[in-house]
Amino acid sequence: ETRRNAVKELIEQVCRANELDFLGWREVPVDPDVLGPMARAGMPSIWQFFVKSPQRLDNDDKERDGFERTLYLVRRRFSVELKNAGLEWDDDDGVVYVASFSSRTIVYKGMVQSAVLSQFYKDLTNPDFTSKFIIYHRRFSTNTNPKWPLAQPMRVVGHNGEINTLLGNVNWIKAREAEPKESPIGSELDADDRRGDVRDLVDYDATENIVTMCNTQDIPSVLEPVVDLDRSDSANLDSVFELMCQSRHRAPCALMAMVPTAYMENPDLKNNPEITDFYKFHGGLLEAWDGPALLVFSDGKSIGASLDRNGLRPARFSRTNDGTVYMMSETGRPARFSRTKDGTVYMMSETGVIPDLDEAEIVEKGRLGPGQMINVDLLTGEFKDNIRIKSEIAKRHPYGEWIARQRKDVVKTPALEDRMYDDTTATFAQATFGWGLEDIGMQIQDMAGAAKETTYSMGDDAPLACLSERPHPLYNYFKQRFAQVTNPPIDPLREGVVMSLGMTLGKKESIYKVSEAGARLIHLQSPLLNGAEMEALASFAEESNGGFKQQYLSTRYALSDGPEGIKKALDALCDKAVEEVKAGVEVLILSDVAADQAELEETTYIPPLVAVGAVHHRLIDEGLRMDAGIVVETGAAWSTHHFACLVGYGANAVHPYLALETVKQWHGQDKTQKMMESGKLKKTSVAEAQENYRVAVENGLLKILSKMGISLLTSYSGAQIFEALGLGDDVIDRSFKGTTSRIGGLSLQDIASETIMMRPESVKEKMKLVNYGYYKPVPKLGEYHVNSSDLAKLLHDAIGLDKSVSAATTRDELENDGVKPKSVANYEIFQKSLETAPLANIRDLLDFDSDRPSIPIEEVEPASEIMQRFCTGAMSLGALSREAHETLAIAVNRIGGKSNSGEGGEDIVRGRPITDVDEKGRSPTFPHLAGLKNGDSANSFIHQVASGRFGVTPEFLVTAKQLEIKMAQGAKPGEGGQLPGPKVSDYIAGLRASKPGVTLISPPPHHDIYSIEDLAQLIHDLHAVNEKAGVSVKLVSSIGIGTVACGVAKADADVIQISGGDGGTGASPLSSIKHAGCPWELGLTEAHSALLTNNLRDRVVLRVDGGIRTGRDVLMASILGAEQYGFGTIAMIAEGCVMARVCHLNTCPVGVTSQKEELRKKFPGTPEHVVNFFGFVAEEVRELLAHLGYKKLDDVIGRADLLKSSKSQMERVAKTKGLDLDRFFSGIPNSANDRSFLKATIEGGVQVPKEEVVHVNGFSSDLDRELSGNPDVQKIIQENAGEAVVTLPIKNTDRSTGAMLAGNIARAHGNRGFKGQISVQFEGSAGQSFGAFTLPGLKLRLVGEGNDYVGKGMHGGEIVVVPSADAGFVAADSSIIGNACLYGATGGDFHANGRTGERFGVRNSGAFAVAEGAGDHCCEYMTGGVVVMLGSVGRNVGAGMTGGIGYFYDKDNSFSDKVNPEIVKVQRLSTAEGEAQLKHMIERHFELTGSERADEILGNWDEEKQKFWQIYPPSESKTAVVTSVGAAQGDLRVSASAPDGDMCFLPVGAEMTPEQTQRCAD
Repeated sequence: ETRRNAVKELIEQVCRANELDFLGWREVPVDPDVLGPMARAGMPSIWQFFVKSPQRLDNDDKERDGFERTLYLVRRRFSVELKNAGLEWDDDDGVVYVASFSSRTIVYKGMVQSAVLSQFYKDLTNPDFTSKFIIYHRRFSTNTNPKWPLAQPMRVVGHNGEINTLLGNVNWIKAREAEPKESPIGSELDADDRRGDVRDLVDYDATENIVTMCNTQDIPSVLEPVVDLDRSDSANLDSVFELMCQSRHRAPCALMAMVPTAYMENPDLKNNPEITDFYKFHGGLLEAWDGPALLVFSDGKSIGASLDRNGLRPARFSRTNDGTVYMMSETGRPARFSRTKDGTVYMMSETGVIPDLDEAEIVEKGRLGPGQMINVDLLTGEFKDNIRIKSEIAKRHPYGEWIARQRKDVVKTPALEDRMYDDTTATFAQATFGWGLEDIGMQIQDMAGAAKETTYSMGDDAPLACLSERPHPLYNYFKQRFAQVTNPPIDPLREGVVMSLGMTLGKKESIYKVSEAGARLIHLQSPLLNGAEMEALASFAEESNGGFKQQYLSTRYALSDGPEGIKKALDALCDKAVEEVKAGVEVLILSDVAADQAELEETTYIPPLVAVGAVHHRLIDEGLRMDAGIVVETGAAWSTHHFACLVGYGANAVHPYLALETVKQWHGQDKTQKMMESGKLKKTSVAEAQENYRVAVENGLLKILSKMGISLLTSYSGAQIFEALGLGDDVIDRSFKGTTSRIGGLSLQDIASETIMMRPESVKEKMKLVNYGYYKPVPKLGEYHVNSSDLAKLLHDAIGLDKSVSAATTRDELENDGVKPKSVANYEIFQKSLETAPLANIRDLLDFDSDRPSIPIEEVEPASEIMQRFCTGAMSLGALSREAHETLAIAVNRIGGKSNSGEGGEDIVRGRPITDVDEKGRSPTFPHLAGLKNGDSANSFIHQVASGRFGVTPEFLVTAKQLEIKMAQGAKPGEGGQLPGPKVSDYIAGLRASKPGVTLISPPPHHDIYSIEDLAQLIHDLHAVNEKAGVSVKLVSSIGIGTVACGVAKADADVIQISGGDGGTGASPLSSIKHAGCPWELGLTEAHSALLTNNLRDRVVLRVDGGIRTGRDVLMASILGAEQYGFGTIAMIAEGCVMARVCHLNTCPVGVTSQKEELRKKFPGTPEHVVNFFGFVAEEVRELLAHLGYKKLDDVIGRADLLKSSKSQMERVAKTKGLDLDRFFSGIPNSANDRSFLKATIEGGVQVPKEEVVHVNGFSSDLDRELSGNPDVQKIIQENAGEAVVTLPIKNTDRSTGAMLAGNIARAHGNRGFKGQISVQFEGSAGQSFGAFTLPGLKLRLVGEGNDYVGKGMHGGEIVVVPSADAGFVAADSSIIGNACLYGATGGDFHANGRTGERFGVRNSGAFAVAEGAGDHCCEYMTGGVVVMLGSVGRNVGAGMTGGIGYFYDKDNSFSDKVNPEIVKVQRLSTAEGEAQLKHMIERHFELTGSERADEILGNWDEEKQKFWQIYPPSESKTAVVTSVGAAQGDLRVSASAPDGDMCFLPVGAEMTPEQTQRCAD
């Protein structure tokens, strides 16, 4: 109370000091009894205080904006004065938070359950309290510790989502706020100070000046900072948005500027150029706050809602006509809106949120699409839709005229063809900048020749740059960060329409006020500039052409200065940059160009990444960064990762002169010209080759941005979204301030030394670059690679494998299939080779440090117990051959471990035990395998569910013992899996429900797992369909993974897998393999520590994988917190892999990773080989445990105190002298005494082994349990005959409804063996994933509406969604289901009498669906089935579509602008078969739904059919529905399946008989 009184007294003093008449205090009436224990323990004292407007504000405007500004500024003053008065405390009782201080709005919020908010705050049930509007936002903490001030909504925004660009946004806001050093700061302000008198928080003009200037915001002695990375993303967003609203931006205007729509080439804005001009103008000034977000906002003058540009969280609404507005937002639930007859607008997070909403009263149900906004003026009551409100805002200023007068554009221009160096000088320059032969032979050839990044395989098994004995470019010390779970990546391949690489140069004006000066910028179409574009840029320096003053600054310095010269050179560079910007320079060009060979020989250079980072941060410190743009002109940038690093640390553009010179050099080589003449390369000119290179880099940059969920390069620039591995504090503080570097490392002088090491010793006539072997191993000369053919040979000798023995040779004639006796001695040689090898991983720097004496090995748990913890990596069938995939599964099942299917699905024959093995170990069921035993099982223990949903069927799900959700892959986190076309054989295509020969690149995981809540929903789906299977979630090591792991644990995952960034892959872009993801040692310790600290460790098993090869690796992982261990590449080697590294080419010489029949026959492995390997590893673990004095692995799990740094290892490489592994161990809780986390705690506090329990869905599956437990339903399933009809009410908390029943059917009868019929009608608003995994024989009818993911994974049967019979709205114009419906569907018939949301039919491979309109990205990545849309659709239709047919009704001739033409073709109905298919599907739709739209179309068919477009990919071009009968192939299908489960089809060219018509209608 003493503290509280002191705080209250100070608040009164601050108010009075700022002329606010203080009226008094009121303790807010609350009822603490309704709170939970955690909320009650942290409940603050809650008070309200009241003030009057200052008398001096007699000139305030009619809306009282001056008074609002004073209240706003005084509130920011409170924290400053509290700190000055010593009224800040570090304990939980010391937090003072002002929820709101406004004359227009008031915020009631808290760490309470949504249902009890109004019970807790008694004011909310007091009839004396009335309001024109209310924003009600429920958001719960899943991945952070909840606190009262973090509760939503904030002061002006309710934010449902994540801001992926937060680091960059905060950095740039702070850069704007910084003040030039010579300007006075403090209490004594000159009268002519350009900031005005920031002490006056009352005067109308003074406060307006404060809130419209950037450099008035960061004066700690006056105002609380606007942004701070210690706050949440929502709090920072709210703070900047609030300031923009105070600075005379209207609230919709501020949000349009901060969260812009994807306006470029947007067909919806074709008739509104003023809106496009608005976004162009503000996009040059302000970096977008980008990420999946639904924002509901109010400044007290209007209320509105808006979606981010991707629309992953769409908004739906219902509307009446009395003018009242209700807007709600709830994390993880898509929002909707309905309009009723009295004009009321209800904005809700999902359908069914508002109870007792009469469907008959609703006149409109709508949704917000990506980037759209709605707004209601609280003074006039006007409702304004997206175009109206945005056009109104955009017309307030002549943005288009300003841009035309002021902006200059550097557009893409053909590159110069003249060489700058001769070949000798060019090669010498390349060598000094760290180029190797591989960079030209692999990267430049693919990029310049084919306009694409190099694809490679097998992961990154080379040493970390900081452990390597060879010199590395500085970029290699940085790992790209990526989105996983808490925020989603973007799909740059299929959803690139929302992305842009445009950048700007020049001085940027304040973001808080609008003037023509803000348009005066240079806009760059691409961040990668060629020579011609640099000339164009230089022309803008002329006064008559813009007058953008420019200055070149050389980053070269004398070689004779030695490595220590870098510091002096860097100081001089930064000083010069500051001097030039102060002199008015608006474009700085940091250049390491050497004029000639002599200069190259006499000088070295500051690595461009060090240079740009240092200049960027120095300009920020000086308050000058917004006054100039930075161009890096360098010879040390050629890979996409290099460009990402340069832009990420401050560059606005890059001129890679030497990369372009290298393209010219490569193009002129005889070898290149011969390849073009032979057709191996497409013929190009020199300019075209350079443009190809740029396209490849740009696509690579889009991919890197997309991994972090960032759409715009302007938001990535300066965001520093990297983690450094092996850089010291002096380097970080100088050039990379704020970047995480957990283990220390190189100094500036070390970096200079390494740069000099790359230089050739002398110039030679025909110089050749060094082949560093960073990608492909170069025996003896190149970089060390842990996995090699030599290592494979050593392991094969140990486990008794002869690679020459296979089905193609003499295996059938040899005893025991040619398996030789295993050799302990050879395994010890294998072990020794790894122990004495060069350093490669962090764990190589560690050693064991036991706290007790050794024990006899006989006392240690047996190998059989240890092997049960072993798992195989998630290697898909497709990436591996059948032989390799099935052999691994059988072997791991034999040892009681856990094999993993990977993301390609599995043949259903593998779900049954093998019982037909003869005395030679052969099985007719698996004739391609050897060494089998009766009782073996080829069914993988873990079945993986990935973003591509390949092979995910009900039977696949129910035959798993564990289901794994692939959030990320170690080799390429943030990207989807990739399977090259040649590996998609007929068999593989059949399993994956795709087209043979067509490359499969899965989308990144964002469709139904774009947030922690949606991941929780997928976990819920999987627990519903298979209650006995645990659910694991696969993550990749990165800074922040501890927070993510806590969220995953709270989402009811049973296992969390931490993969290292060095994991293997069958195919991946090269830069992804090398530069994304961190070592598992870092991620594992962080996750283990966070889970332990947050009391969540007992809820999950921790599994780790990534380069684990030996018992030592296993024990290291155990001590760092892992309970299970995954083996990937080494397990492949154990079955015959020889490390040829051609997995992506389908040419594996031993058939491990090939789908070619002749190569598969060369597969040499048997299950015994793999069992032998795992036996050796387990015995090695036993030996190490005995040495440490421990009897079982459980005793050492999480015991990081048993490890220490190895002094001898640290001294092996010069680079490691600066490493500090003490940081690595800091923060890991000591668990030596409390081992309770090793067991799960169940009801009653009882502890049981984690393997014995799985999480079970709660009340959200009660309806599913009721349905599954219905006696009639159970009887039909048991007897596999008959029909049951059930009717049930449903509400939006009933989730995954139908999944449990589908699982029961699949468990009993497989995917298509059910002969009964179960028909269920639900009435109400269904929760997420309604009808998930429906299969033949199951009909679900929903009378009401559905949310997201209706029909997810549908495999057969029928789903029908119709509005209530008494609905007052037009069904065809209203939203009836949410986003990502039919995601991953493999069959079934679907009908929705209304509109769907975004991403309808993504990865549909067999469902036949009819709906009456859709949002963006309809039919994305579709590989089969048919979709019919009877209404308008959003943009990007058919992106990535490689199979199936789409029919789209186009009433207003707008469809052609909505199609992504990259793959699909568009035509009108051109065949009788196509017309028949479409008409019969619409007839079926009408019969099932009573659709008025279908009735109208059918009633005037001859005219209406002409309004349909048909889209199809090349794979369907010869089908009957697309082309003429003469050339047509296949059957005409009008339904996924008939009632008896047989395919329903017509012979080509035939008409349907009445019986067939009735059969389909039935």
